[in-house]
Amino acid sequence: MLLPLATEPFVAPSDRDMLPSERRAFVRTHRTCVFGYRRKKDGPGMSVVYYIPTDDDELLVSTMAERGKSRVIARDGKVSLCVLDENWPFAYLQVYANAVIDDDPELVCDVMMAVAGRMSGQALPEEARAYVDAMRVAEQRVVVRCRPYETFAQPPRHLHRNDQEEQITHWVSATVPWDAPDPA
Repeated sequence: MLLPLATEPFVAPSDRDMLPSERRAFVRTHRTCVFGYRRKKDGPGMSVVYYIPTDDDELLVSTMAERGKSRVIARDGKVSLCVLDENWPFAYLQVYANAVIDDDPELVCDVMMAVAGRMSGQALPEEARAYVDAMRVAEQRVVVRCRPYETFAQPPRHLHRNDQEEQITHWVSATVPWDAPDPA
């Protein structure tokens, strides 16, 4: 089941690393990310996309079957999603995932409807489904199903003044398994 758009995105703590449960909450309550994948040549491919979280922790991305994302996933199912905070100062959370392409028409249309809702900030009415489905066919849309296995968090940092009186601190974050429990 697709999760609805959260009314309030999770706010990352600015004084410590996020707990594993907070990392999952951060991903579930935001809506945009930089989608990255390995290319045969050159550097990684990256694009800013909306994603839809599911109740079983998949992250779904709509794309066209002929786009690079789809072609690369067929040969290499490893992707990363750099989830972007919607608050300033912003944090980000890197999600490493295994990905597959799904061309189920109903799922593709559901994801496209959900993406449109995230883009506009409100759910599309059911009457729009026929239009969205026609777009799915015309654009040969598919869904990238991303199954997270690890995360890496970057806390929010900000200079409130340019006089350096407030000391900015940094700490080392770590890659954490997606389903890791919080420390006791």
